[in-house]
Amino acid sequence: MNSVASKTWGRRVGFGASPALVVVDFTIAFTEPGRALGSDVSSAIAATNDLLDVSHASNWPVLFTAIAYSDPNFADAGMWLAKVGGQEDLRAGSDGVDVDPRLNRTAQDTVIIKKYASAFFGTDLSSRLVTSNVDTVLITGCSTSGCVRATAVDAIQHGFRPIVVREAVADRWEDAHKQALKDLDAKYADVVSLQEALEYLQRNSGIEGLVAARD
Repeated sequence: MNSVASKTWGRRVGFGASPALVVVDFTIAFTEPGRALGSDVSSAIAATNDLLDVSHASNWPVLFTAIAYSDPNFADAGMWLAKVGGQEDLRAGSDGVDVDPRLNRTAQDTVIIKKYASAFFGTDLSSRLVTSNVDTVLITGCSTSGCVRATAVDAIQHGFRPIVVREAVADRWEDAHKQALKDLDAKYADVVSLQEALEYLQRNSGIEGLVAARD
């Protein structure tokens, strides 16, 4: 990268003082291989659990998202229905919209129902974060090139510091995953390691050494 480009792209937004963890669409429709929309995201779930454990111990806000359609004809899916199939597994009330049981979710965690890619679009996520004085959004989930990317873009547009945790996001297509991480880190978010994210959460909570990143 030349000197001009290095001053233009990929600058750090940095960590703020008050984080929240947003877990994007780790629901069974997306996390169970063999389903129409599913793929193997086991490694990213394990990394997300490390972040969940520290966030819960530190009383940082934790919010999960799930895509769910309640209209019998999927009218609430809009034009997305014309572009992507598999929505039958996202029908409200089906097990496809349930948060993956492998995740260390607690009763205090919020589940935000959304219709489209971004966790912010058409939801009250932004107002919830503002009310909790959050300035930094740590993002995990799937898919990196889709809903994770859209959420990070909207996070920075809403004035939050988006932090995408590399080991805690996944995509059904490896090339799309890698390109999305590169693009996000260049323009919309800081892409950081799991270790960096854990150290940040621990440092801000005053709890040192609670969880170590997996090898």
